[in-house]
Amino acid sequence: MFIVPLLTYAIVASFTPGPNNIISMTNARNHGFRKTLQFIGGVAAGCLVIMLLSSYFNLVLYQFIPKIQFVMNIIGCLYMLYLAVRIIRSQPQERGDKEEGFNSFFFGFIFQFINPKVILYGITAISTFVIPFYSSHAHLALFSVILTLVGLCANMTWALCGSLFQSLLSRYERPFNILMGLLLIYSAFSVFTVS
Repeated sequence: MFIVPLLTYAIVASFTPGPNNIISMTNARNHGFRKTLQFIGGVAAGCLVIMLLSSYFNLVLYQFIPKIQFVMNIIGCLYMLYLAVRIIRSQPQERGDKEEGFNSFFFGFIFQFINPKVILYGITAISTFVIPFYSSHAHLALFSVILTLVGLCANMTWALCGSLFQSLLSRYERPFNILMGLLLIYSAFSVFTVS
């Protein structure tokens, strides 16, 4: 049955450290779990759009992927490196006003379109586990929603950890920021080893 490998892939790909999860955790630590839900909602909406596009344009994308994948990876990698540097360089006193720029629905939504992990997640999951078995509109929409829900669960889990361990993370803010920045750098460069 293809559903078990699909869910296994989706869970592993969604719950491993990546830009969405790291930003969710950092936002929850800085702003609290409830305020981070707006970012997570944007991520979920953007992810759903990516999954639907992957479903309906998968065959067309395969013709162009070798041509556009490298450029998409470079853009996504550069942006993730920018975010990593911002996180690593942030100081405790800078967070007194707790910058809201990365904790909005709009940022979460738009970020998905340059997040290579989500794009590759959608293309890989749909082309490998869905298209060979189903091609009806209902099935493509259903699997797009399932893949989005798995990603949503991962973001909420990371955000909840950021919120629950807020006091611990505040005490060790500098090492935490460096670790999260380094994980984001790892995520950026791992795009080139996966693709």
